[in-house]
Amino acid sequence: MTLTAPPAAPPAPPRRRVRPLRVLLHVFLGLVALGWLLPLALSVYASLRPYDETARLGYFSLPEQLTFGYYEQAWTQAELPRYYLNTLIIVIPGVLVTLLLASFTAFAIARLRIPGRRTLLIVFTAGNLLPPQVLITPLYTLYTMVPLPAWLSDSQSLYDSYVGLILVHVAFQFGFCVFVMANFMRTIPEEINEAALVDGAGVWKRYWRLTLPLCRPVLAALGTLQFTWMYNDFLWALVLMSSGDKLPVTSALNNLRGQFFTDYNLLAAGSMLVALPTLIVFQLLHKQFVAGLTLGSTKG
Repeated sequence: MTLTAPPAAPPAPPRRRVRPLRVLLHVFLGLVALGWLLPLALSVYASLRPYDETARLGYFSLPEQLTFGYYEQAWTQAELPRYYLNTLIIVIPGVLVTLLLASFTAFAIARLRIPGRRTLLIVFTAGNLLPPQVLITPLYTLYTMVPLPAWLSDSQSLYDSYVGLILVHVAFQFGFCVFVMANFMRTIPEEINEAALVDGAGVWKRYWRLTLPLCRPVLAALGTLQFTWMYNDFLWALVLMSSGDKLPVTSALNNLRGQFFTDYNLLAAGSMLVALPTLIVFQLLHKQFVAGLTLGSTKG
């Protein structure tokens, strides 16, 4: 009978040395995250407390009671269901049209040998550097002059119409989406496109059946961003619309402001309800959002 020595225990992994710069980086990121989350937490905290309590004790004090009454009051007083519907009428077509047109253009720039495609991409990118505020006056004048049929606009012009507001969102977000999608499409191996071309696939089939399915991560990422940006818009709705019953949900908070007194706890509850859809969309698409931003980042 032979005795065998027990197997030697695996060596312990070496301990990673804590680098001061890494600790400093984590502290900095923690402070930045706290700076972003603190106003949101304070708004949630204020929305759960009666205004007279915060007026007496201050916002940075322990609560005597917490209630969801302000949320119910904000929902009814601000008429949020109607304004949510107005926002969806604007945002959903705006996001879909922007992504569709941007994918067309990005495919032409990234996959077709058209002259001046690099210059075209630079022009689209440079358009994002123009502050939208400088176009308020010319756009307002233009919108009042462009006619629309009565079934599209009660004013029979682009002004005070959903179509006009959708168009301005598409125009301002189009260049950014083209820039991102064109760079993403360039990370797709060219051999796939060449193989489809040899098999006789036309331009439309190569775009719709081959390239677009591979762009799902970037489409999800851009869709999340575009939904958030268009949903949170207040400037263009204020400038290019005048009918109160057509305004998006961001303007519904004005219904919670009184002429001589504003209950800021009620306003905080309304703000939380207005911000809720963007949080839901991001939670549903956050995996695709991260994948769309990181896929292709390590390719040369």
